[in-house]
Amino acid sequence: MVLDHQASVDQLMADYRRERELLVSVQRGLAAIRACAVSADRTVTVTVGARGTLTGLVIDEAAYRCHQPAELAELIMRTAGAAAARVVERTHEELAPVLPADVDPDAVLAGRADIADSEIESRLPDRPHGDDDSFEHMSWVGDGRPR
Repeated sequence: MVLDHQASVDQLMADYRRERELLVSVQRGLAAIRACAVSADRTVTVTVGARGTLTGLVIDEAAYRCHQPAELAELIMRTAGAAAARVVERTHEELAPVLPADVDPDAVLAGRADIADSEIESRLPDRPHGDDDSFEHMSWVGDGRPR
């Protein structure tokens, strides 16, 4: 039986190139995601970039007359949150064609697509607190001797 290894290698390389080009396309799409949100009273406009970072903020002059500083700050935060939520939605839409149906896009974005939450939660072993756990009696400014 004669095997055509070259044909298999060629097919694997073609598959790899196709998958790589798809990945590049998805990366470009993810990098280009932007979202804008406008407050209900139309005094604040926020633009958020691909990673949820604030890339634009427009505050209408009326905002300073309508809102106290703390209220305006809260309005900006709420509006930025709305824009960031849209970025997340668009990110999920961009990832959907390349992810298996049972994979959580948020887990992929967090870098833990195949890691369970229970694996991430690190627990330090319980141990009794003894005298050696407290350094309150030590002077860190001087020579380190007990006070």
